[in-house]
Amino acid sequence: MHVLALIAGCACCFAVFLDAFQTIILPRRATGRFRITRVFLIATWRPWKAFAAQTSNNKTREQIYSVYGPLSLILLLLLWAMLLILGFALFYSALGTPFTDVMGVHTATGLTQFRTALYVSGTTMFTLGLGDVVPHSMGARTLIICESGVGLGFVALVIGYLPVLYQAFSRREVNIALLDARAGSPPTAAELLRRHGFEGGEEALTVLLAEWERWSAEILESHISYPILCYYRSQHDNQSWLSALVAILDTCALLISVLEGPASRQAQLTFVMARHALIDLGNVFHIQEQRVWADQAERERLPQKDFDRLCDVLGEVRLRLCGDKASADRLHTIRQLYEPYAGALSDYLGMPLPAWVPVVKDKDQWKLLSKLRTEAEAGGRPGGGPISGRAVRAAAFLHDEHDH
Repeated sequence: MHVLALIAGCACCFAVFLDAFQTIILPRRATGRFRITRVFLIATWRPWKAFAAQTSNNKTREQIYSVYGPLSLILLLLLWAMLLILGFALFYSALGTPFTDVMGVHTATGLTQFRTALYVSGTTMFTLGLGDVVPHSMGARTLIICESGVGLGFVALVIGYLPVLYQAFSRREVNIALLDARAGSPPTAAELLRRHGFEGGEEALTVLLAEWERWSAEILESHISYPILCYYRSQHDNQSWLSALVAILDTCALLISVLEGPASRQAQLTFVMARHALIDLGNVFHIQEQRVWADQAERERLPQKDFDRLCDVLGEVRLRLCGDKASADRLHTIRQLYEPYAGALSDYLGMPLPAWVPVVKDKDQWKLLSKLRTEAEAGGRPGGGPISGRAVRAAAFLHDEHDH
């Protein structure tokens, strides 16, 4: 029994050390199908997702989804700590539980002795040092010193891990929030191109795509190293890192298939990096091995009616798509390079993909502000006075488009 306890203790501690090293310290994608973190996420995410799916209210469902990321992080750290405590308790059991307990448990056998070993392991891991259980062998004293060091190191890793994680999350969300004013909420490729249909808009769009090329590289670096960030939702229900990434890919696909010029060349660079991030994140969750991957072939993100609406929007910014069959064919070919991966990730994470064209809203703040700007340039001031009544009404619902 002592040999089995020693082997089981080594297995528990080694599994935690290896998983913590790959998850926190190693700056690359973790490998191994039976890692603690991967098994934990698989075992908890699917029931959590199924529970959230029972809720018909979108706001409530998104709130349930948003809790999973931070909660799973806390539970994962707790699981690591419990496995370490169990592993060292098995080491003490392998030594015959050589402790003198003030409660007189040293003369007991079996389960009572193992409870004492668990107690010693727990108090040592968290460096309580109560002194009510005294070891009376050099092996036990050595193990207690080692476990105390492991406990201190575990606390230090957690303290260093959390700020890095939340800094990566914060950097991710800044660009997503900025995209709201440029591509709508939720973001769409058609709206992004329409809002850049002004003089100098092509240069501004090139700069924007360059920023998103870097953003995609940061997502690739941070979310591969810390995949738990993929479960973290954005602050607004109609925004997500996945919908933003796909909207940028849609925009790049349109520019590559229709345009020639600087914006198209930058679109190619951004497309390659964004697609790289999308595919690698799918590999982290082994999306290609799941049934949902095969289901993507039967789905169509751009049905004919949406394609016709897309043509109308692109016509406003002088981009010909419907009148050029070669452009439409190129767009379809490019879409097949990333849409299956995006759809599979969308189904797995419960994050809806953006449409190609925005839904028409009664209160479109962009159209309203554009109209007010046009009136200002023409010298018009409706309603009289320094602040027009139209401007007051605009300010009253500028945030209606957002879902706080």
